Amino acid sequence: MRATKRIAFLAVFSFLAVPRAFTQTTSPQASNSAVEVFTLERAIQYAREHYPAVRASVERIQAAQGGVSLALTNYLPSVNTLWQSNRATANNIVGLLLPQGVISSISGPVLPHTSDRGVWGSAAGVLWSWEPFDFGYRRATVNVARAGENIARSQSDLTQLDVATGAAQAFFSLLAAEQVVRTAQANVNRWEVFDKSVHVLVDNQLRPGADASRADAELALARTQLIQAQTAERIRRAAFADILGMTGTNVEVDPGHLLTSVPEENIRAVPLASHPAAAAQNSLVEQVKAQERALDRSFVPHFFTEAALSGRGSGANPDGTDATGLNGLGLERMNYAVGITVTFPLFDYFSTRAQKRIAAANQRAEEARYDQTLQGLSDQVEQAQASLDGARQVARNTPIELQAAQASETQAQARYQAGLATMVEVSEAEGLLVQAEIDDALARLNVWRGLEGMAAAQGNLQPFVQLLSSRRP
Repeated sequence: MRATKRIAFLAVFSFLAVPRAFTQTTSPQASNSAVEVFTLERAIQYAREHYPAVRASVERIQAAQGGVSLALTNYLPSVNTLWQSNRATANNIVGLLLPQGVISSISGPVLPHTSDRGVWGSAAGVLWSWEPFDFGYRRATVNVARAGENIARSQSDLTQLDVATGAAQAFFSLLAAEQVVRTAQANVNRWEVFDKSVHVLVDNQLRPGADASRADAELALARTQLIQAQTAERIRRAAFADILGMTGTNVEVDPGHLLTSVPEENIRAVPLASHPAAAAQNSLVEQVKAQERALDRSFVPHFFTEAALSGRGSGANPDGTDATGLNGLGLERMNYAVGITVTFPLFDYFSTRAQKRIAAANQRAEEARYDQTLQGLSDQVEQAQASLDGARQVARNTPIELQAAQASETQAQARYQAGLATMVEVSEAEGLLVQAEIDDALARLNVWRGLEGMAAAQGNLQPFVQLLSSRRP
């Protein structure tokens, strides 16, 4: 019988487990003596607003919006300005020099002799350049950035759904743990009363001493189960505070009508494509398609309209003499230029073609993952519906179980007091009563938990929250 009762409590503790996917280490906060009381609706909303993962996802949306703004700047012309002053030698030479970035370029004629004397030089200019048309390439890159923003938004919605679901599950687990503690405490109270009555009978030699030992053992077992239930409650309370981002704060739950009502309403079915997980995966598909369109428009000529205004000054004279003083620091010669530049990287065709093949393969892979996501979501909905149906059937049956167990426990104690029953019968009746009390305490809560699971499987907790609000007085 002890093994049976231990198995029952272990089953309850497994119900109280919070999925580890929703656990995240947060910065410890100072212990607060004030108690924060949360209804289920408030817990869901508070977690959405304060959990660190949600805040991080919102910042990723801001970063993605910045990427769109950055892509739009490609439509703007570029304007580069330059000012330079230097003192250097003016020894020029005839000959070719391959393009490089080490040796400084020198303009002007070759002087009749070399010199190690430096002269002043100056240069200033402004270059305006703009690409008037690009065959749709810049629009395609902006669409890639916008697809990234859509991914960030979808992933933020998915994060909020996960956090809200985690908060609801933590709320249910804590509330269930409290009910188990109450049941365990009631069991201890009953065994304390019964243990005293058994000792009175044994002291008066109306019952064998073995009954007193058995009653003491059953009382000790009940106290152990109470300690285990209280430990589980503390763990669940800490997990609930963590999912709210309130680690170190005393939190309590307000059950409202969750323990007293059994809703018959169902969560309205919605298309699985609207689930944040499906939307996030579909956004990845659209991003790959946008990248393909950008590649299609990348292998085209680039036209640039340009305008330049510049000036130069030099302290070196064409006859080989050097100007004195600060001559050369002023802009002695001015030039302007306007024109069109066309560039076309011919051999980029091969790399672009390879990139297109990669993008096409990535698109097919993301589309396959999208189909897999929809399949997984469909399975989750079916499992959630099965759990909800089972919870409702159990909720209809537990009152019968509890009433029968209470009658059996009362009769067993009365028969024992009259000497018509053994301690084993009383122990079995008490065990059945504990299990029935736990089953009945959690049955209605499991129906609400099933409704929340159904809403979460469909990707939107709002119908569940509205159902909660409609039941409040």
